[in-house]
Amino acid sequence: MSPRRPALLALALTCLLPGLASAATPYRSAQQILDASPASDWRTPDPANLLLMNLDAGQVVIELAPAFAPQHVANIQTLAHEHFWDGETIYRAQDNFVVQFGDADADDAAKARPLGSAKRKLPAEFQRDSKGLKVSVLPDHDGWADQTGFVDGFAVGQDKADGKTWLAHCYGALGAGRNNEEDSSIGAELYVVTGQSPRQLDRNITVVGRVLKGMELLSALPRGPAPMGFYADAAQRTAITSIQRVSDLPQAQRPTLQVLRTDSKTFTDTVEARRNRVDDFYKRAAGHIDLCNIPVPVR
Repeated sequence: MSPRRPALLALALTCLLPGLASAATPYRSAQQILDASPASDWRTPDPANLLLMNLDAGQVVIELAPAFAPQHVANIQTLAHEHFWDGETIYRAQDNFVVQFGDADADDAAKARPLGSAKRKLPAEFQRDSKGLKVSVLPDHDGWADQTGFVDGFAVGQDKADGKTWLAHCYGALGAGRNNEEDSSIGAELYVVTGQSPRQLDRNITVVGRVLKGMELLSALPRGPAPMGFYADAAQRTAITSIQRVSDLPQAQRPTLQVLRTDSKTFTDTVEARRNRVDDFYKRAAGHIDLCNIPVPVR
């Protein structure tokens, strides 16, 4: 054997080692990755952007997205601060779609609840310029956008040609109901997606935030009658004790939550663990994941 061959063989093995080590690395589930995550990979939401919905069954915590719908968010914060929703109801629960809440008598001027100092007219905020956004991009094809990913925990779609980004209608997304006119929403009537993600609504309605905690209280509500899910009997509606700005609450009453940073390695690793599950149960790795099938962990 040539004296050079052992060295060449050693070099070849060295080049292969990273691949061999990777193949030998045991699969970790998303939960195992989260359990090992450093504290720096988690963020504490700004209380100024949190709403607390109080129902008889418990509490729902909502995070607003002022980076995408600043005027709607400001109006919603005003409405919450002035107790607009206190004593109102969830008056719609459409199967595999949304629950909707606000003033069920809003269309009757004689019965409608006063809006206080909230604005009566806002521009549509369906999308925003992509410039300045740090997007954690997903590798997979999407049927509704050129590119998808996450910004500060919010699922987004992007159009690379026109340079626009928007919040996606994933499970738990909070949107501002409107009439046919695109600028007819002010944030007083809100809905939460409780069914399969209705992505056809993307860039057609202003999305203002998402539920962080308490989705089970909304998704389990009795469904209203077809076709739209509006309760015919007011007694079927779910009472809202209050919707409060968390920043208005004393420190001791504020929910203590942390959200996984979607620009962190932990998040990237959990997404990949879900894209390619190779544990004992899964016999075929999917190699793909849909934007709305990626939960953003909250603890």
